Amino acid sequence: MKNFGKCIIFSAPSGSGKTTLVKDLLHKADLNLSFSVSATTRNKRTGEVDGKDYFFKSKKEFNKLIKNDLLLEYEEVYKDIFYGTLKEEVSKLLKIQNVIFDIDVVGGIKLKNFFKDDALSVFVKPPSIDILRQRLVSRDSDSLKSIQSRVLKAELEILREPEFDLTLTNDNLEVAKKESYDVVKKFLING
Repeated sequence: MKNFGKCIIFSAPSGSGKTTLVKDLLHKADLNLSFSVSATTRNKRTGEVDGKDYFFKSKKEFNKLIKNDLLLEYEEVYKDIFYGTLKEEVSKLLKIQNVIFDIDVVGGIKLKNFFKDDALSVFVKPPSIDILRQRLVSRDSDSLKSIQSRVLKAELEILREPEFDLTLTNDNLEVAKKESYDVVKKFLING
């Protein structure tokens, strides 16, 4: 079994738990996963490390990446806040590992369209919009205005669910972790 060169794409509305699921999968050595670190223009949150959590870029730096065609995909996820996937970083990783992406919904669709059969796209769905709102409030990292914006965006993102290979509803974290592992392992074995 060739255990490198495949892409695992986890996308979801903010607060659905995709980052928690991705972090759990990264600890499964048998999957040989490496994390695709995105570039972003958003401000660094407490505890985040440049180059580990994100490549934090100014708007000018990000525009240069776009202009020089150095991104596999990019998106203005929120007003004036861009996220993108660096071509060179992903290319290096795919030569030796499988790459897992923790990415917004539109970016996930773009990556699936780019990598096609070499990628598994997973939509992580919250049990409900109300629970999603509660999760965003409880993580205490966003303003009320930002939370309202994320909830409105989530309602639109959920409409894109059919564009993914499969959906996991994260209403029980331990069950969602097991389901995530099972579907990723199956994809990597069967391709």
